[in-house]
Amino acid sequence: MASWNAPSPSIVEYFEGEDFYRCGYCKNESGSRSNGMWAHSMTVRDYQDLIDRGWRRSGKYVYKPVMNQTCCPQYTIRCRPLHFQPSKSQKKVLKKMLKFLSKGEISKGNGEGEPMDSAMDDAVAGDFSLINKLDIKCELKTLSTDLKETIESEEKKKEKSSQKEGFNEFIHSQIIEEKLGSGEPSHSVKVHTGPKPGKGADLSKPPCRKAKEIRKERKRLKLMQQNPAGAFESFQAQGQPAASPKAKPNQPKSLEDLIFESLPENASHKLEFTRFLCSSPLEPERPPHGPECGYGSFHQQYWLDGNIIAVGVIDILPHCVSSVYLYYDPDYSFLSLGVYSALREIAFTRQLHEKTAQLSYYYMGFYIHSCPKMRYKGQYRPSDLLCPETYVWVPIEQCLPSLENSKYCRFNQDPQAEDEGGSKEPDRLQVFYKKSIMPYRVYKSHHKDPSEEATVLQYASLVGQACSERMLLFRN
Repeated sequence: MASWNAPSPSIVEYFEGEDFYRCGYCKNESGSRSNGMWAHSMTVRDYQDLIDRGWRRSGKYVYKPVMNQTCCPQYTIRCRPLHFQPSKSQKKVLKKMLKFLSKGEISKGNGEGEPMDSAMDDAVAGDFSLINKLDIKCELKTLSTDLKETIESEEKKKEKSSQKEGFNEFIHSQIIEEKLGSGEPSHSVKVHTGPKPGKGADLSKPPCRKAKEIRKERKRLKLMQQNPAGAFESFQAQGQPAASPKAKPNQPKSLEDLIFESLPENASHKLEFTRFLCSSPLEPERPPHGPECGYGSFHQQYWLDGNIIAVGVIDILPHCVSSVYLYYDPDYSFLSLGVYSALREIAFTRQLHEKTAQLSYYYMGFYIHSCPKMRYKGQYRPSDLLCPETYVWVPIEQCLPSLENSKYCRFNQDPQAEDEGGSKEPDRLQVFYKKSIMPYRVYKSHHKDPSEEATVLQYASLVGQACSERMLLFRN
């Protein structure tokens, strides 16, 4: 086996969020605030630790909302795929895709107004280009020329925007891009609002289910706990689905059964998927015990009858698959590609887990309870929200009652609990100054600037002790 060289350390440039800017969710002109840093390079290990402390990347810009000050607090959300079972409405999306591929059938209403668990239909039916979902698996391929030129052009724009002059505008544009990536439409579309008392479904709660279905799910979860590997037997080692037997009578079909159901030989359409590395601050890694595709950022392509209809972006990290964007042709919005791709990614995470046991979560970006059309992420269950003060994961069901009463909440119910990974020895923070690496205690002995010291200490508290010792903080 070829030797594996550890990646170079992350190099970041921190920017303190001093000003408020326009919120992309509630449209408050001066209600949103975040801190951020430009990642010149970053290891997957560091980014995993950062998103577990509430950070999120948009291109090479990595930012963290100031949760107790911003108008629409954004809570990191993760799904637990090993215990995931698609809801009735999510199954409808998968069946709709199968009908389209096998028979060419298109649902009435072109997919708009389709009843969903939440406002997800608005996020996928509108004519816009970015939603925070992703794509699929399959073999590595070369980036097509036209797509590569488009991506490189966007990266050049971001590089130019990273200059200090006009940096506040750049931060604003990057955050809006991530919000679009999270399902925020780029133009006005019909939005579901919370129902009046006694009218309509409560989007913050799961849909009503029959007692029989609940008993079946409890039995299934018990079996999975006894034999977790059994959920993944339908995958082959090469990443292609194996021919799994049909579900037994009176047993619901699994996610894999629905996704990989065989198509007839005379199917009307053919859907294919490819994956390849893409430009990102994350350094690609292929350790011997990691997934076959390695860690890093990947573009995913959807090919329908030989034509590309969508491109997604995901980050494969040590403990999770993290969604970034999905760009798609609005002519195919009737296929609910946002929901469909999310379900495919959940299945993909299960597959990666077979080879890499610690990779077992699916990160969906931010959950924003104060924005009704962003609550759909809470319907991919079981899922957890990250406590913004102690950085522990709490089941979303325990968080929702508190969020109904207050936009900003501490989910950890232990009043004595603290941030275990917080900065405890800031002098050990690593600084990159004049092409030299030094601990912060050495750097500050030659730079007696109180304002700079406050900025560096803030950075240390936000990234945590482990990252502050591994990453290099660029100073000039």
